[in-house]
Amino acid sequence: MEEQLENVNKGAQLKPSLFGMIGSPGEQLERIRQHPKIWLAMLIITTIFTVGTVLTMMAMDTASLIGEGIPAEGQVLMEIFTIVLGIVMGLFTPIISVLISSVIILIIAKIAQSDVTFKQLFSMNTYICLIVALGALLNGLVRFLIGGNPEIYVTSLAGLLNSESYVLGAIEVFTIWSLILTGIGLNKVARLSKGLSWTVAIVFFLFQIGMAVISGMFAGLGGM
Repeated sequence: MEEQLENVNKGAQLKPSLFGMIGSPGEQLERIRQHPKIWLAMLIITTIFTVGTVLTMMAMDTASLIGEGIPAEGQVLMEIFTIVLGIVMGLFTPIISVLISSVIILIIAKIAQSDVTFKQLFSMNTYICLIVALGALLNGLVRFLIGGNPEIYVTSLAGLLNSESYVLGAIEVFTIWSLILTGIGLNKVARLSKGLSWTVAIVFFLFQIGMAVISGMFAGLGGM
């Protein structure tokens, strides 16, 4: 009986802790390989991300979006629309981004002959997504309280240098933090070599910068 209780307690200790990803990510990632958990962590992350996104939307200057001379009723409707849009984005962005990144990494892992499962990768990316969600919450709160361009994270180089550059905006503390955890996770969860793990993480980072450049180009064309 005592041996059974000891085994139960040992199994409980091996379960990954979501907020442990902040202070002891390596330990949590090892646990994720043994006990991949998803849905409770995803629920918490989605809630955090939704709150951050809604705060960001509430910080937007809706009057400038719809132009001058619009009646008050129109502005109210626009404000409601942005909040609803923020909720929808907050609800679906985490799970979609985790799904896409997990599929891409699974393909790479199988090419590298890793025995990692999709569930393990989905769990890993879900837990790493906490960092992105906390970044969205912090930046949304800051923009809601002090204003500024909600499209630029205050924790990015663009926010630090007071720049509107999309490229500098992509170089952001929480994004880099999450990519570092991705590199660690690929080594600990997928059992990829350290070289390949960090190569994949760096490629993901460069891809995000590339997307930022493309977004900036389209924004520039739209403003012409």
